[in-house]
Amino acid sequence: MATTVTRAHLDQRLALAKRCSREANLAGVKAAAVATIASAVPTLASVRMVPWAKANINPTGQALIICTAAGMAYFVAADKKILSLARRHSFENAPEHLKNTSFQGTGRPHPAFFRP
Repeated sequence: MATTVTRAHLDQRLALAKRCSREANLAGVKAAAVATIASAVPTLASVRMVPWAKANINPTGQALIICTAAGMAYFVAADKKILSLARRHSFENAPEHLKNTSFQGTGRPHPAFFRP
């Protein structure tokens, strides 16, 4: 079954992709901001109070600790957002016979961890 792809369909898909990437970017930025604060406070406090940290962690090391936490939080949050949006949109575009995710086979109720 051959279908034709129209310009309007491609434009709609591009707009959806741009919106999803914008949402993922915003989620990543929020997570990075929280992670920056959450890692900066104990890092800077320990460098001033703990003798080992004062002697061994220079300002470059402090910045590296804080930036690594922020970068990891950004990419994890953005990736989670992209995957959740992709899952939601693939479910919305699926045929009706695939949207029914309930299991009707044995007549037994589902265990709690399998409930839809």
